[in-house]
Amino acid sequence: MAQNINIKNRRASFDYEIIETFTAGIVLTGTEIKSLRLGKAGLTDTYCLVENGELWVKNMYIAEYSYGSYNNHTTHRDRKLLLTRRELLRIAKAAQQPGYSVVPLRIFINERGLAKMVIAIARGKKQYDKRQAIKEREDRRSIDRMMKH
Repeated sequence: MAQNINIKNRRASFDYEIIETFTAGIVLTGTEIKSLRLGKAGLTDTYCLVENGELWVKNMYIAEYSYGSYNNHTTHRDRKLLLTRRELLRIAKAAQQPGYSVVPLRIFINERGLAKMVIAIARGKKQYDKRQAIKEREDRRSIDRMMKH
């Protein structure tokens, strides 16, 4: 199984300042994991919520499996994330603080063939922080261009 599935949430690093990351397992159905192994998933507008001591990923897109029959999954259903109790408590405490969110960063399939999601405790960036990040990135590019010439 030499699969390199690595689906990223590109908006996360732009919209949020990443504080701490965790790797969680995802509870999936058979057709979902097959579709994920084909790379047919997306993390656009995805977020995590702590409900009743469990962490759920909401609005995550996994395309219907093309060979799935009547037992195919719905594309945007809520999926449970698996973490240790200590990690869950830490995430729940951080999520309750104002300005902090739990954001999915990427999905990958590990060497054992299991679907994993990297999530982060993140603080939302203000508009001026985003402008600052864009300015720094452009400055770095121009310096790199100067060095090459």
